[in-house]
Amino acid sequence: MRQLRELIRYRARLAALRTSAKAQIHAVMAKLGILPTMSDMFGPTGQGLLDAMPFEGAYATRVASLRGLLERYDDELDMVEHQLHGRLADHKGYNAIQALNGVGRITAAIMVAEIGDVGRFPDARHLCSWAGLTPTHRESDTKVHRGHITKQGSTLVRCGDRSRRPLPRRRPHRPGVHAHRQAPGRDDRPGRRRQETAQPHLLRA
Repeated sequence: MRQLRELIRYRARLAALRTSAKAQIHAVMAKLGILPTMSDMFGPTGQGLLDAMPFEGAYATRVASLRGLLERYDDELDMVEHQLHGRLADHKGYNAIQALNGVGRITAAIMVAEIGDVGRFPDARHLCSWAGLTPTHRESDTKVHRGHITKQGSTLVRCGDRSRRPLPRRRPHRPGVHAHRQAPGRDDRPGRRRQETAQPHLLRA
């Protein structure tokens, strides 16, 4: 299991380096005022467009070096993913989780490697809490506030879970205040002078 996690985390690092190299190429294009004509500049068609771009001097050197690094990163990612899928080919959980919509081989490998033995969690709630996918809970007397997810677990599990959706933000329940929208605001009370600027402290002098 530790070796699987090592491969998963190394793959994540390689993917981050590949993304950084692509971003640097886009940065060089921006310096020269070249706008990308397609969303994926690193596919077969995009590579031809990069070959035709007028890079000169240090810009051409940097872009050529980054494109070479991209090819090397792709080769290393293929090697790591081949080892991962070979190790997990007979794993029951690895094959079962791919039955979910949107879960491919990489996401399944992340789940299996990072979660490990799923039997150590009593139920799904404990697993979600460990992964940091549960909302924050703040309670004071009778007031309860739930915010964003805690993000206290494995980052790879949260990033690999593409099926999750952001939790809706709910207003705290305030009993007895049903018509607060119809109640007059502080600035709408009779006899009150409205402020004439967004910076009232500028009028104090």
